Amino acid sequence: MTLIPDATAQLPAPVRAEGRPGLTDAADFQMFLKMLTAQIRNQDPLEPMESADYAVQLATFSGVEQQVRTNELLAALSESQGQGELSQVAVWVGREVRAPLPATFDGAPLDIGFETRPGAEAGLLVVSDAAGREVMRHEVPPGPQSFQWAGTDARGMPLPAGDYGLAIASLSGEEEIGRDVVETYGRVREARLEAGGVMLLLDGGGLVPVAQVTALREAF
Repeated sequence: MTLIPDATAQLPAPVRAEGRPGLTDAADFQMFLKMLTAQIRNQDPLEPMESADYAVQLATFSGVEQQVRTNELLAALSESQGQGELSQVAVWVGREVRAPLPATFDGAPLDIGFETRPGAEAGLLVVSDAAGREVMRHEVPPGPQSFQWAGTDARGMPLPAGDYGLAIASLSGEEEIGRDVVETYGRVREARLEAGGVMLLLDGGGLVPVAQVTALREAF
């Protein structure tokens, strides 16, 4: 007599909209019951299947289905939280946020703030162009500082409009003990929900995670 193998092993893996296989609806469970019934009817009467084996199959199906449903609930919860955060930051559109991002120079001086690392004896403001080439460096005292960059290079010549990277290097004697990106302000054009969370699209095309924003102000 033909033996029917383990019913759980014969279940198809339906593909949901996002392409993940799983056991998710009543049809799957009905199919499982039909195959288990067929397995009972066609088993070898001389070597009947132990009741404990049936219990294992039922428990296996239940465990897999429960895990799939748990994953679906977690995914739905995560998406719901992301949408809630998106609605909260939607009012930021048109305002300016401060974050570690390139500074957009449009010909007007830029007011920036930064702080050297603990233990630093001096600081060095380093400005680089969009290609990563250093165009200016300026010594600053240690500690928190406010600075106005006029958009000039090391010789004091005006630089073209565009995006520039600003970093503060912390010095101890002649040794650089650390370098940090200077936070600057950028105007928010759009808030969008990405796979990694809510992102802000700024003027100039830059994207910054909401978690990196440290200040918010009205655009001037």
